[in-house]
Amino acid sequence: MGLVPESVVLLHGFGGTRRAWDGVASRLEAERYRVHAPDLPGHGDAAAWPEPITFAGCVEHVLAGAPPSFMLAGYSLGGRVALHVALAAPQRVRSLALISCSPGIEDPVAREARRASDRELAAQLETGSYEEFIERWRSQPLFAGEPPEAGRLAREDQRRNSPGALAAVLRGVGAGEMQPLWDRLAELAMPASVIVGRRDSGYMALGERMAAAIPEAQLMLLAGGHGLVLEDPLELSRALAATARRAAPARTVS
Repeated sequence: MGLVPESVVLLHGFGGTRRAWDGVASRLEAERYRVHAPDLPGHGDAAAWPEPITFAGCVEHVLAGAPPSFMLAGYSLGGRVALHVALAAPQRVRSLALISCSPGIEDPVAREARRASDRELAAQLETGSYEEFIERWRSQPLFAGEPPEAGRLAREDQRRNSPGALAAVLRGVGAGEMQPLWDRLAELAMPASVIVGRRDSGYMALGERMAAAIPEAQLMLLAGGHGLVLEDPLELSRALAATARRAAPARTVS
């Protein structure tokens, strides 16, 4: 008798690729977990995705490449996509991990301001130096205090992308484009974890509220900041494994 490996679908953040998950994936027990880490539309090998890029298109892309039943984890933009996937196909998502993410900006004025900001960034991607954009992106307060190695890996991963494709991502599925999902969180009935870094103060408050709104959610605080996938892959892999164990017992084969 042996365990059937649990399928785990991992969704990266804006400007990353599936390679951002390498450190986490390598720390998940191969006998217990089978990892699927797709490039989201507009990123990596999916850079040539036809415009407009939409959340519905991202959901279709994830579900088309995923096994029939899986644990789902998403980081930042990937977390927002994961929410859409879990709401669209709850029967396929055995457990859910939302990492450093938000269900959307509720205030219409703030959402429109973010939309305008994202469109300015998109224009910069199309007309300016991509290396300068990467440095501006990594210098945000959001990433303050990140270990140098995490910053190096993040820059390396960003260089796997096309600036024009990332501009399309911002215009299609940027935070300002997303209709908030706060009022739908109660629909998520699967075991869930909301995972936040202790240095990530803005997302800490969001995480506490999300965990309270999702019926079977637990808030998990890890050492690190916003970029947990690259900052602390060992502890994040343990958090994902703990989330997966809260689903129905693993199947066995003889």
